Amino acid sequence: MRICRIATVPFFLYNHLRGQIRAITEAGHEVTLISAAGKEVEWLKAIPGVRFQEIDIPRKISPFRDLVALWKLFLFFRKERFDLIHSTTPKAGMLCAIAGWLAGIPVRLHTFTGQAWAELSGVKRWVARAGDRVTVRLDTRCYADSLSQTEYIVSEGVASEGEIRVLGSGSLAGVDLMRFDPKKWSDKKMEVREELGIPEDMKVITFIGRITRDKGIAELLKAISVLESCVLLLIGPGESRDGSLSSDSGLSDVPNVKYLGYRPEPERYLAITHVFCIPSYREGFGNVVIESAAMGVPSVGTDIPGLRDAILDGKTGVLVPPKDADALAVALKSLLSDEPLRKSMGGAARERAVKEFGAERVSALVLAEYERFWHER
Repeated sequence: MRICRIATVPFFLYNHLRGQIRAITEAGHEVTLISAAGKEVEWLKAIPGVRFQEIDIPRKISPFRDLVALWKLFLFFRKERFDLIHSTTPKAGMLCAIAGWLAGIPVRLHTFTGQAWAELSGVKRWVARAGDRVTVRLDTRCYADSLSQTEYIVSEGVASEGEIRVLGSGSLAGVDLMRFDPKKWSDKKMEVREELGIPEDMKVITFIGRITRDKGIAELLKAISVLESCVLLLIGPGESRDGSLSSDSGLSDVPNVKYLGYRPEPERYLAITHVFCIPSYREGFGNVVIESAAMGVPSVGTDIPGLRDAILDGKTGVLVPPKDADALAVALKSLLSDEPLRKSMGGAARERAVKEFGAERVSALVLAEYERFWHER
């Protein structure tokens, strides 16, 4: 098959989908990737059997740039005549659904990994939800990366139960269990601590993701400010175009916070992590949660669609209400101070990740979908 995978930015394709992309090419399919420009493009081009096409797909509403992107996608799809296109990220989903339908692409798929409009209101919310409805109506099939995401999308009237489904137990691409293996790092923990200047008696809390308001960073900083004998690692790009942090991020006001920016080896830092924290206002399944789980690290997250599937409350971690810094602090303190509980939850998290979310398993489910649609054409 000639397959095209699309996202708004190359960061998403490289960090979340490169293992799945490799699995698709290794299965004998021809793969083309589409996204805007970015430093990850060269890394994506290095994947054997992959082509890359740069098309600027704006993340935010931008009528003129959106129309330009739509036109370029349509022309490219009509020229290439792919057998199947598969989009991820909201704007890419809507534009690819329209362009693919107009170009006559026989199989058009999209995976929802969180609803950008969940925290919006008024006209912006209506427009964003309408974009998702267009995606659902025009695509051959849509997926969500977790059951609670599916329920939320259906409850909001974006899709009916028959128009969206979850593959397996959820997750966009699963976790590389060979890479995220705590045994590989058992004798390197002190090296990582020394690199970061973290004393041996300090507990480590880690956040991985974009450093933005809707990731709950303000609440996380407030919670950390009342905890003792711990350090917070913030790993991931800021919201600015170059990935830096804004001057009003608030990081300088909280001691024991280390902002590391983007790091290509998150497992290196998860190896010294006691608790992973993801206090988002909105989220997809949260692949970083199962990466942490695979490293034997329990999570504290918010009780929202997506995360309530990635974290089993009371078993593999703790869920707290969103935007509640006090509850977040209590949950973090309870795990940091109770080593038997923390280790029990970490072990359960690792067991679940291995059983249900291995990348090979998830990729096989995606490939099976591709094959099914190919034979049903």
